[in-house]
Amino acid sequence: MDGNVDLNTNVDATAEVDADVTLVLRSTRVITPEGTRPASVAVAGGRIAAVLPHDAEVPAGARLEDVGDHVLLPGLVDTHVHVNDPGRTEWEGFWTATRAAAAGGITTLVDMPLNSLPPTTTVDNLRTKQEVARSKAHIDVGFWGGALPDNVKDLRPLHDAGVFGFKCFLSPSGVDEFPELDQEQLTASLAEIAGFGGLMIVHAEDPHHLAAAPQKSSPKYADFLASRPRDAENTAIENLINQARRLDARVHVLHLSSSDALPLIAAARREGVRITVESCPHFLTLTAEEVPDGATEFKCCPPIREASNQDALWEGLADGTIDCIVSDHSPSTADLKTPDFSTAWGGISSLQLGLPAIWTEARRRGHTLEDVVRWMSAAPARLAGLDRKGAIEPGRDADFAVLAPDETFTVDPAELHHRNQVTAYAGRTLHGVVKSTWLRGVRIADNGTLAEPTGRLLERNK
Repeated sequence: MDGNVDLNTNVDATAEVDADVTLVLRSTRVITPEGTRPASVAVAGGRIAAVLPHDAEVPAGARLEDVGDHVLLPGLVDTHVHVNDPGRTEWEGFWTATRAAAAGGITTLVDMPLNSLPPTTTVDNLRTKQEVARSKAHIDVGFWGGALPDNVKDLRPLHDAGVFGFKCFLSPSGVDEFPELDQEQLTASLAEIAGFGGLMIVHAEDPHHLAAAPQKSSPKYADFLASRPRDAENTAIENLINQARRLDARVHVLHLSSSDALPLIAAARREGVRITVESCPHFLTLTAEEVPDGATEFKCCPPIREASNQDALWEGLADGTIDCIVSDHSPSTADLKTPDFSTAWGGISSLQLGLPAIWTEARRRGHTLEDVVRWMSAAPARLAGLDRKGAIEPGRDADFAVLAPDETFTVDPAELHHRNQVTAYAGRTLHGVVKSTWLRGVRIADNGTLAEPTGRLLERNK
């Protein structure tokens, strides 16, 4: 198993380091925690040994990869991926999901505890998933545990076994084997998790607001949107904040869709409540106004909302209320995307496309690639405690993506590596072409061509 490292030691380009360096990656634009600059990044033993001046001499015996003016950025970290393996491998699997991730510049993902069979709700189930993933992972893979009404006793053992935290639903999950928590059950799970310093990540929609919303069979997106009102998110998040405050628990709001909740979250943080928040590419790049009737590839829960809501989410990113952007890649077979929004499977497939989708919109709004790296690499790594991921600096894993930020491409679903080529981004022209992806100093994707799997299974703090 892989683990984390003490990053307090800055390794200089000494003779001893030179002796161990096997690779130097050079670019006129390297994104580091201190900013973007020309640099040569020296790699030794799968780690970053030093970030050197651009024209630094290449150590004897080391190979130079000069990517010119392409941007060298840290490999992305996606902490919200439904791999569905084992049990629903016709929907997705570790082989296909991690290939798609690698092609999109992602070098680490953390797998959600559903929709696989079994779900990751006991140590035995975790071991089952790890065994399935071990030989299929093209990138590094970690696992979230699940919090169910009847598994409080399993939470500490899962924590000790290395899961990065625990996911729960506050409304029905869509699969019978992963029931939601009511407020009393949430209290019990949160108290247990807070007791050992763990993290609860929450699908926050209030079931009472959902039950009261109009529900109808319809191909019209407006009807579906009405069935998942903002109040459902807002109320659930308010209740979660109250619980976290009372129990001094650390909580994370998954896939924030309703911008109305941003002031609640910001105020809670000012009070000292330990709450973080993510949003997703589909909420930040797609709008309700553009969804055609019957186009259920756009269906997800909570839903894609109006353009004005999207503008406010970007403001939340800019001011730091939203911490990170992750995919919530939740695929299914094409037949489950029926034209009726009420019955179609809810989930957006975007694992390979998140970086260009976000960069396309970010640049339009005046943000930089440094912002994108903060949202899609550094912050997710920090959320999960992946101290060796998320930055180009000495001591970190030598995980990189090489991006041509000004090149464009048009999304062709047939060219995607995830198992079912269904995506809401079909036909969209995006900025940012991933030229190559590197895992611990080894090139694992090269212009869309994938190497054999070399990913490792990650455990929390091990």
